[in-house]
Order: sequence, then structure tokens, then C-alpha cells
Amino acid sequence: QVRELLVVEAARRFNLPVENLRTQDGAVVAPDGQRLGYGELVAGDMLHVQAQPKSKLKNPATYKVMGQPVPRVDIPAKVTGGQAYVQDMRLPGMLHARIVRPPSYDAQLTECDTSAVEKLPGFVKVVRDGNFLAVVAQKEFQAIKAMKALSAAAKWKETPGLPKQDDLLRVLTSLKSDDTTIFQQSDPSAIGQRTIEATYTRPYQSHGSIGPSCAVAQLVGDAMTVWTHTQGVYPDREGIAEMLKVPLASVRLIHVEGSGCYGHNGADDAAADAALIARALPGAPVRVQWMREQEHAWEPFGPAMVTKLKASLDGNGRIVDWNFDVWTNTHSMRPGGAGSMLAAQHMAEPFAVPEPKPLPLPAGGGDRNAIPIYKFPNAHVVHHFIPSMPVRISAMRALGAYHNVFSIESFMNELAELAGADPVEFRLKHLEDKRGRDVIERAAKEFGWQNGQKAPPDRGYGFAFARYKSLAAYCAIASEVEVNRETGRPRLVRAVAAVDSGQVVNPDGLTNQIEGAIMQSMSWTLYEAVTFDDTRITSIDWQTYPILRFDAVPDKIDVHIINRPGLPFLGSGETGQGPAAASIANALANATGKRLRDLPLSRQKIKDAIDA
Repeated sequence: QVRELLVVEAARRFNLPVENLRTQDGAVVAPDGQRLGYGELVAGDMLHVQAQPKSKLKNPATYKVMGQPVPRVDIPAKVTGGQAYVQDMRLPGMLHARIVRPPSYDAQLTECDTSAVEKLPGFVKVVRDGNFLAVVAQKEFQAIKAMKALSAAAKWKETPGLPKQDDLLRVLTSLKSDDTTIFQQSDPSAIGQRTIEATYTRPYQSHGSIGPSCAVAQLVGDAMTVWTHTQGVYPDREGIAEMLKVPLASVRLIHVEGSGCYGHNGADDAAADAALIARALPGAPVRVQWMREQEHAWEPFGPAMVTKLKASLDGNGRIVDWNFDVWTNTHSMRPGGAGSMLAAQHMAEPFAVPEPKPLPLPAGGGDRNAIPIYKFPNAHVVHHFIPSMPVRISAMRALGAYHNVFSIESFMNELAELAGADPVEFRLKHLEDKRGRDVIERAAKEFGWQNGQKAPPDRGYGFAFARYKSLAAYCAIASEVEVNRETGRPRLVRAVAAVDSGQVVNPDGLTNQIEGAIMQSMSWTLYEAVTFDDTRITSIDWQTYPILRFDAVPDKIDVHIINRPGLPFLGSGETGQGPAAASIANALANATGKRLRDLPLSRQKIKDAIDA
């Protein structure tokens, strides 16, 4: 619409009919080659008009850029050690800070003798406000050494308060929950003859960011500037202003990418840390870098989940009754005030943690993708929202969709087996959405899927499908998994994905998203789980919180894009995590003959199942 206004203005200046003009490279061009740039054409109140509900769109066949692969400009610095992230920032006169975190959630600082720390080389200042404790030095390693000395001097009183980790299923389902039926469908004429039930669990999981959270802050006059890798500069800004008790206008946040940052990890907390420390050192830029053990122990985790499924088949092997229950916490505690950030929680006058709330459908939070895309005569889906949070949690990529799709698509395979049906044909039998069917058929074809096929010895084939949020991109994934029966070690050999994200803007970017989703989901599904005792988080490094390593990378990942020119763009950034998890789980079941339902599907669990 704006382009049309600019063309009309150009026609007036050229004294030519509108239809004689064309647009190219940010300008309106006349038949004789005269050009007027968009910037030259903007005048007066020409844009102060009522926007219309629909625009006249270009014909996709005329696109010159959209739909073509475009190389990313950020990659060279990221693979050569250049300045790419907030962790790489170095400002003139910058000081370095480290935090001394409490050893556990409810620990109280009872004593801290700083005299020895103050004598260390490069020491600048100890900043303490209640349970918030930090040290500032001239150089980074000086700050690390001072942090270790300060940590040794700090005395804390701890209180046990965490549930038994090996009883998390019972803990979650027994906590007080707000129960909501989010989908109900009834057809009394459809009666099942064979019924099965299954329970699936997901542990708390860490973002596991490769670069621990970091921020740089500087107070100049009354203005606080923070460079941060937060995903929400405006809510984080509001939280920091509230924490510092200053007007919103005096706080400015500048987004800089973070290494391995996605979802709600420790980025917002590091920003608050830096602001609180910088306030004590006016004029100087202060860089705060978390340590690995702090990132693993204190970042907000992806919430644990429990799903219980029950379904019945009729005499024709068709699902006629479907019941799905999911128990989980909120899936976002992003700053909605100071109380969402650690620094504000640990101050002498602490800010209360905001009340957890569920995220509304249709996108949803813990109930994201809980409503199946398949069509069943009878269906009942319940979201059991648990306000109480045993550990610190917030948004992690795909929110509840990862586990809900894992559960639904694993159960679909279990039902297909009960019906004696091929898993791909069984899905198509229950799916009316044509675009969903196209994605399933494309993934199966490119994988070489055949009805009744058998995998080579110690290998298995798996399949899964979902439409992310039930309103974004479609994705189907077929997997081949190898299992070492002596050790239980699984390996994803190859994965073939098909995706429909509407009209494709950059095919390379879309392929990257699906490849990354498969790799990340593989790591979550086979390796990752936060561990804790009754007081402390115990998964504080890469040994106690293992993630996917290079030697486990699949031999091959193929992504096949179904382009839909002229159709709306669909989000694809998190569409692959759920299908990848279920596809791998189904392949493991195919390889071993044993169904695993408790994430992660670790080597030990696989070995125990084989030996059982």
C-alpha cells in the first residue's frame, strides 16, 4: 500500500499515468529511465492515510530475491573468532565483574569477610545488596580469581526444598493444578473395541547455552545503558528500571546477539546483574560474564512435563476415542517486572517473583500442540496447569510442543502397532489436512519408506509429523537409528524431513532451521536432563549435563521444502523439535522392540530395556 502511494506521487511529479511506471531497487522508474527514490518521494502527510485490510501483492513469479538462497552475513565472524556476540564486546575503560551466586535457591548470606579479596591485584570493588554479591576488577581473570576468593569467604545458610528427582512423575501429578478442558468432541455412535494407555515424561532441561550469559552496562549521569542478549529488550528494560527505582526513560537496552542464546536463558538476569553493579561504579562500563556452573545452576530451565494418553480402536483399526492429559508449569517467566530477575530477587529488599500464568491458546504454553491435528470422533484434552514451581523455569524453544508432539506421535506408533498398520498409512488414515498429508507423503517418499519394511540388524526406522502450534509450519521427519546392543548407545544415522512453511523467503534459512531443530531435539531426546538433590542443582557442567557431541552427529540430514508461492508465510523456527523427538523414539522402538517413554532416552535406559 505504501509503495502504491509512492508510485502515485511519482506519477504526479513525472506527469505520467501510474500504469506507465514501475518500481525497482527502492525507486520509481519512468519509461525513459528517470528515477525517483522512495526517500525523495516521501512528503508531507502522504502516509497519514487509513490502512486497508488487503494490499495488491506482487505476482510471486516476478520475485527476484524472495525464494532465492541468501548467504548469512553473520557466519564468517562466528566461525573465525571475530566479534559476533555480546560476550565479545570490549569498551574503552571497561571493568570486569563476576557474581558469587548462592549455593541453592533459598540460601541466605550470613557472613562475608571481604578483606582478603580487597588486597588482590586489580581489585576495584565488592558490590553487595542482601544476597546479591559481586566483585569488580580491572581485568577478567583478576575478576575470576577475586570471585573464587570471595566465594570462599562467603558463608551461607541453606534450606532443603527440592522434591525427589526420581519421583518427579508423582510430584508433578500430585501438586495443586488448575485443570482446563481445552478440547472436547463427542460422537456416541463411534465405539472402541481395543484400548491402550501410556504415560510419557520429560525432565527439567537446560538451555545449555554454549556461551554463558553476559551483559555490559554503563551509568553515565542519570542514564543507564545495558548491552544484552535478551529476547525482550522492552520487558527487561521495565524490570531493570523497577529494580533500580528509576524512571523508565533513564534506562536503555541495546540488543546484541548471545552465543548459543535462545528462549529465556540467563540473558535477562545477566543484564540486571550488570545494571546493579554499574550503578555502584558511575561512568565505567562494566562487563558481567557468568561462569559455566552458574549458567547451569541458575538459568531458568525448560519445564518438566507429564502426559497421560488413552485411546481406543474400532474394528477397522481406526481411532475412535482419544484422551490426552498434560501436567506442567508455566512456560514463560520472562520479565514482567523486576521480580523475574535474580538480582532483584536477591537484594536486601527483594522483589517478589510474579505469579506464574498459563499462556493462552491457540499458541499456548504447556498445552501447545496438545490438541491433535488428526480427526477423531471422540476426543478429550485436559491441561493441568501447575502454578507451584519446584525449580526455576521459563521459556525454552517450542515450549510444551516438544513433549506434547513427542507423546502424541509416539502413541500414534503404538496405536498403529496395535492396529497392525504401517505408521505412515495409519497417520494418513486419520488426517484430513491436505498440506499435512503432502508433507507426510513427501518425507516418506524421500526416505524410501515402504509398507512392511524391515531395517538392517540393530537399526530401526521411525516416523513422526506435526503442524507446529496447529497454525504454523508443517513438518514430517523419518529417521534411521542404530543401537549398540552391548552398550545401549544410540546413534541417529540419517534423518529425512519435509516442511511446508507457506511461501519460502530464503530456502537456505528454512533448511538451516529444520537441520538445527533435528540436532537440538536429538540432544534433548537422547542426553539432556537437569539433576538435583533436596537442596541444590547438581547438573552444573558438561559432565553432569551432557549434550550432543560432534561424534554423534548424523551421517546425513536431508530437508525437502514444499514451497507454496502466494500463500501466507508460516513460522518454521520450532516446527521440527517435536517430530524429531518422536521420530527418533519410534526408530529406537523399532530397533530394540522396546518402547521408552521417559525422556531422555539415554544409553542406560536403552541398555536396561534391552536386557529386561
